[in-house]
Amino acid sequence: MSIYQKYGLKKIINASGKMTALGGSAVDTKIAQAMFEAAQDYVDVQELMLKAGRIIAEITTAEDACPTVGAAAGIAISVAALIAGKNLTLIEQLPYSEGLRNEVIIQKGHSINFGASILQMIRLGGGKIVEVGQTNYVEKSHIIDAISEKTVAIFYVKSHHAVQKGMLSLPEIIEISKENNIPIIVDAAAEEDIQKYIQMGAELVIYSGGKAIEGPTSGFICGKKELIEACRLQYKGIGRAMKVGKEQIMGLIAALEIYKNKVEDIEKQLQQVQWIVDQFQNIDGITASVVQDEAGRKIYRAQLKFDEERLNISTHEIIQQLERGEPAIFTRNHYANLGIISIDPRPLLPGQEKIIVNRIKEILRV
Repeated sequence: MSIYQKYGLKKIINASGKMTALGGSAVDTKIAQAMFEAAQDYVDVQELMLKAGRIIAEITTAEDACPTVGAAAGIAISVAALIAGKNLTLIEQLPYSEGLRNEVIIQKGHSINFGASILQMIRLGGGKIVEVGQTNYVEKSHIIDAISEKTVAIFYVKSHHAVQKGMLSLPEIIEISKENNIPIIVDAAAEEDIQKYIQMGAELVIYSGGKAIEGPTSGFICGKKELIEACRLQYKGIGRAMKVGKEQIMGLIAALEIYKNKVEDIEKQLQQVQWIVDQFQNIDGITASVVQDEAGRKIYRAQLKFDEERLNISTHEIIQQLERGEPAIFTRNHYANLGIISIDPRPLLPGQEKIIVNRIKEILRV
């Protein structure tokens, strides 16, 4: 019995992915041990923040880094740092930023909800949102025309949640930012490459520690030294409400130490996904296929498309029955309105793929 079942919480099979709603990642024993040891001792937190920043910076090839309680906090802190800088009076004034250089430009297709509104995270840091273009189409001129003396940053979202077509690419945005001397913030929360965007020239890049990195609920901002120093100072302002604990920091460092040497077994992932797909081949009313992550990451999932009329059940009812079962099974349901669910193999424990397949067949009576 796990600690969650001890307190009466239902057992979960996570086939959805590294999702905050399901607790992020199940951490490695070495990470758990680092957090356990950190929790049982004392440390100068300011010294820990600086040391952790140097370690993270070395791994990400950035000039410096700042631990956060999560990627969402990283957004608010990054925006606040660009608006208030190192001025304590302004730091204490945020999120009220009237009269300051506070406009943050974002492509309309990047105004996403990731479980909360990304625009709200920007506003928490004092940012005034300037959306440009249309939901599925943005041109360079949309960005250029929106730039003013009040522009403090351009915000770019690298995520499967964002619109993937019609948006300006990150290299195009970086080119605009350099030409106009405007910092760019990249939200790369779930991205696997923790060096790529720094090396492309982004000033601030935000990652989650609990997704691809498979650490505890945590995150970090990496980037230019001067800006990261300003990020750390926001813990005297809005950052105080989102402070990161010593256990999270040490768990994040341990996770990054493991992650930097990790080699992803894509072949194994593909084999697992293909096995799931094979179990639904030749079943009337189900189209099963292997699909890659929408944002181009090296993540492969089993996609099941249901003919609801032929199967005489809605996709939403299938999802509800999976989640009401024992154990509860959570699939990836971003396209449920199209009759599609996906199964992400990465969080699955050995043998759980068989439980999922059997439960779906049981629900569909096939």
